[in-house]
Amino acid sequence: MAQHVRDSTHRSVSSPGGRVHLVEQGTGPLVLLVHGFPESWYSWRHQLPALAAAGHRAVAVDVRGYGRSSKPVATDAYRMAELVADNVAVVHALGEESAVVVGHDWGAAIAANSALLRPDVFRAVGLLSVPYTPRGGPRPSDVFTRMGGDEEFYVSYFQEPGRAEAEIEPDVRGWLAGFYAALSADTMPAPGAPDPHFVSRTGTLRDRFPVGRLPAWLSERDLDVYAGEFERTGMTGALNRYRNMDRDWEDLAAFDGAPLTQPSVFMGGSLDASTTWLADAIEAYPVTLPGLVSSHLLDGCGHWIQQERPAEVNRILTDWLTALPA
Repeated sequence: MAQHVRDSTHRSVSSPGGRVHLVEQGTGPLVLLVHGFPESWYSWRHQLPALAAAGHRAVAVDVRGYGRSSKPVATDAYRMAELVADNVAVVHALGEESAVVVGHDWGAAIAANSALLRPDVFRAVGLLSVPYTPRGGPRPSDVFTRMGGDEEFYVSYFQEPGRAEAEIEPDVRGWLAGFYAALSADTMPAPGAPDPHFVSRTGTLRDRFPVGRLPAWLSERDLDVYAGEFERTGMTGALNRYRNMDRDWEDLAAFDGAPLTQPSVFMGGSLDASTTWLADAIEAYPVTLPGLVSSHLLDGCGHWIQQERPAEVNRILTDWLTALPA
């Protein structure tokens, strides 16, 4: 493991779900880093030392259901409000009253909702890969069913407990390698190839993953770290986040259409489906993110932005953080 990761401090703090494992580096204003699917705190290994060197207390968590954090049995324990409560608990357990929250993928949604529900705690928000989309519109499960058409959208595929686990868990390492490659700029399927976000009615997600080559950002040792965690924990905790999207839609009804008013920054990859499918959400930022300081679309970058382009992401983050009001 790299020296900058070894120099970080690991510990667990109490949370509404039991405990949150976190990795901490540096001193100064608190920056909470929240990963997405299927990752862990390790996704921020390049950001922890960079933010610490820039004068920040950088803290990367294992989200509930991942890594060394608690994994409640109940599916509805993974609803968005619970994950926001975990973030608040981390801030307070670290002896702080407020923090900047930065998230990637599902972590971006968790970060956005943390800022939305608890503006008293989260004073600024950074979003990576997944744009902010205010709550609204039809029930999410209905939207995803329509998106699938003759096939099945991956979010719909993840809904039934045990189904995706049966595909992934017999070969966690191989599945993760394929999933990471499918969404990385240098290994994703060519234009016109079957889309790995969809499943044929008789197939699996893995049928459309690239095979035989890791993306440049992912070493064999990095893959060992990710795979080792999921081989130990299983995939259910991570997948349960997807299984609460309709519950979130109901829970957050009072925030329908609500903007995020705190200072914010967005970064996405030009080759990431999250930014191309949600291009309208990015265009709506003057209304939905009135506190937006800057928005960046990194040319030729895929989904795993802070690992594919760590130097650029670190520069954008540190410049934004430095300019924030104290």
